[in-house]
Amino acid sequence: MSAETIHIPARDGYPLAVTHYLPEQSVQRAVLIASAMGVPQRFYTAFATWLSEQGVAVMTFDWRGMGASAPVNLRGFKASITDWAEQDLAAMMDAFCAKWSDVPRTYLGHSLGGQLFGWLDHSDRFDRVVTVASGNGYWRLNAPATRNLAPILWWFLAPVAITVAGYFPGKRLGTLGDLPAAAMWQWRRWCLHPDYLGSEGDAVRGRYAQVRTPITAVILDDDELLTAQGIRKLYRLYANANVHFEHLHPHEWGMKNIGHFGLFKPSSVSTLWPRALHWLAAEPVSP
Repeated sequence: MSAETIHIPARDGYPLAVTHYLPEQSVQRAVLIASAMGVPQRFYTAFATWLSEQGVAVMTFDWRGMGASAPVNLRGFKASITDWAEQDLAAMMDAFCAKWSDVPRTYLGHSLGGQLFGWLDHSDRFDRVVTVASGNGYWRLNAPATRNLAPILWWFLAPVAITVAGYFPGKRLGTLGDLPAAAMWQWRRWCLHPDYLGSEGDAVRGRYAQVRTPITAVILDDDELLTAQGIRKLYRLYANANVHFEHLHPHEWGMKNIGHFGLFKPSSVSTLWPRALHWLAAEPVSP
């Protein structure tokens, strides 16, 4: 296995940090990983490395303003979630499909990364989609602990912090990561609306309705951020796609917990990663 980090321009030319994980043997499938809000691509390194050892080529990247795609100072840096979807993700799809044009291709989105798949034009360039902990983030549909704290975040902490810092200083606040101001404001608007990203309007909703690629949506039963109800609600936007929901309960896998991030942690290598490999390559089966 070899890993190579390069920069690839977004559709508007902004340079994005990208890492390719290449198998030593012939490539059986290629997977594009789109990361969660505030989570740098390096979080997925162990999982991507393991996939490459199974003959799967992997590409990860950082959204502009995050991880290795961020400037030294985010104050005043302009980047919205719409920029991520229309400029960053679209360009990553182009580069990914060009590099692995002759093998089956899977889109793997974690949380926000999964939510944005339907925003893509030409999403049929992937033959499968797997989303993990991706749902409608409307605050009243959050898991109980997160729902109780949401009013503090959305009506006090985020507005004050962004106004003072010029961006959302999540690292200093111990919640999320550092995020561009426009992205955080847009996400706040979504989280305060029952339709979440569907609140962007008919044009965006129409993109989701056009998707016909089969989707496996993974629900973590002990997710500390999202409820199963909230996750299922997001997929109502995919009016013409075959969506299969997979529930993971930690006790069924001999694990103490999984949570919103646990599937990608090295502690899941012998339990959940083989299962994830099956989702990435084939129709789901019962445990």
